[in-house]
Amino acid sequence: MSTPAIELLKSRSLPMLIEEEIQRVILSGEYEPGDRINEKELTLRFGTSRGPIREALRSLEASGLIEQIPNRGVFVRRLTGEMAAHIYDVRAFLFALAGRLLALRATDDEIATLRGFVRAMDAAIAADDFDHYVRENFALHEFIVAHAANPVLAAQYLSLIKQLRLYRTRSLMLGDSMQESNREHHEMVEAIAAHDADRAQAAHMAHVMRAKHRLISNTELT
Repeated sequence: MSTPAIELLKSRSLPMLIEEEIQRVILSGEYEPGDRINEKELTLRFGTSRGPIREALRSLEASGLIEQIPNRGVFVRRLTGEMAAHIYDVRAFLFALAGRLLALRATDDEIATLRGFVRAMDAAIAADDFDHYVRENFALHEFIVAHAANPVLAAQYLSLIKQLRLYRTRSLMLGDSMQESNREHHEMVEAIAAHDADRAQAAHMAHVMRAKHRLISNTELT
């Protein structure tokens, strides 16, 4: 049974709920990069006034998912290849730190979970199941960051990931890219399992930078 709306409103504000729903439809592809977001349509969709809608949109703009263009309106952000590459650079350092921190404190259960993600991606590759691979890939990365025990790092990293999802991520998984990427995952996880902080840091840094090079190789940075 779904949670009644009144119960949700007790724990989260209306603008927060609206923000989460708009974010969901953007990241699911219902809104494409460059699409205009119509405030009036949103008021009808959510059955509310423009105040909560505008508050939600301000928060989404701060997170980098949308942009307000003077005298034109609000649009889903169109992320260029060049900007995506810059985000990868910052993401690499954050992810390297997450890998290092987790290597210092990972439990046996956490290591088992990480190995489970990698096995699931091996199976997805064998089945040529791109969508399953992507889900497990996101889950692995988010698990590492969430269990690094640094909430500031996690918040910044996940914000960057949301922005990168506006870009053409499917084009980064061409040819042998999934196999290459999961070989890197194996090294990351085994470095964490060995509690080797330096090795884990290097593996996590290399993984993101190689992903950046795959982006540059497969797309034009426009």
